[in-house]
Amino acid sequence: MAGTENIHAFFGNDEARVKEAALRLSQKIAPKDDEFGLEIVSGAADNADHAVRIVGSTVEAIQTLPFFGGEKVVWLQGANFFSDNQTGKAESTLRAVESLTGLLEAGIPPEVQLIISATEVDKRRAFYKRINKLGSVETFDRVDTSKPGWEGEVMSHVAGRAEEIGLNFEGRALERFVLMVGADSRILDSEMEKLSLYVNDRAATEEDISQIVATSHLGVVFEIGDAIAKKNLPKAIDLIERQLRQGENAIGILLAAIVPRVRNLLHARDLMERHGLRASGRYPAFAKQIEALPRSETAHLPRKKDGGISAYPIFLAAQVSNRFTSDELRSALEACLEANERLVTSGLEPHLVLHELVAKILAKPA
Repeated sequence: MAGTENIHAFFGNDEARVKEAALRLSQKIAPKDDEFGLEIVSGAADNADHAVRIVGSTVEAIQTLPFFGGEKVVWLQGANFFSDNQTGKAESTLRAVESLTGLLEAGIPPEVQLIISATEVDKRRAFYKRINKLGSVETFDRVDTSKPGWEGEVMSHVAGRAEEIGLNFEGRALERFVLMVGADSRILDSEMEKLSLYVNDRAATEEDISQIVATSHLGVVFEIGDAIAKKNLPKAIDLIERQLRQGENAIGILLAAIVPRVRNLLHARDLMERHGLRASGRYPAFAKQIEALPRSETAHLPRKKDGGISAYPIFLAAQVSNRFTSDELRSALEACLEANERLVTSGLEPHLVLHELVAKILAKPA
């Protein structure tokens, strides 16, 4: 399989990172000062016939060497016919992709470098399996924010990008930025650029982020929980009302914004009361305190996909958990269960159920 070191593929559903990685490589390996050194073939097919033509153009580009000699880069950009969609499943598309794969297996000219980028790829197909053996493959998938521990992974990405553009975060501003924006790298990059222009040479504060950063759906979920944690009843009700007016489901708000925050507050309060944990320092120190506890004392805590404890949400909750007692938080969880049952079984207006729940959670002790 001669020439397999000349094949580079970038896959994954994080479109911005896939495109960025492919672009960076093309700029690195394309011949300098040669307008014919980089040939880009758009891979966005409207239908199967179009996909066949795109594959044909790619094959032609690979086989057509520069007129004056030298090296050449061919980039099949943003291909959408390697996935399990109508275009990708068409017989004509499959035959065309098979012909392209056969060409790559036979070996492309050593002076040609091929880059393939695609956001949706069916990993069950022969193309994906064979391309992994033929060249280098990098995968960039969006972080799943429904899984515990996603915040740390996104914060690492944001910290790296912020350093590249000269943006600094003050205190816990980085954490707040991630929790408000979410995990979509394209939106993260856009909001970082906007924030950088706003703060200029100074470090971005939490107040800056509240003022200038657009709040995603995930960010609103965080803001509702944050208002509850800080016992800000008017803000919590206002945010809930806004979500309901936008068509959000009341049970979804309850299970995504309220229950997790109350549960994390209870975890934090329990750990601090029974084991003397302190959250006055930075997150790594707090995480080490939890990891040092016997497994029997942490078996009930949420876990990340690697099996480790998802300690970051508990760390955030620990900052404000002294506003509640353990008994109050246990009662709050029971109130959440009752509200869930009322939303499912009663005919009460959803906003009234949620308003009453939040008021009950934040009520002053008798």
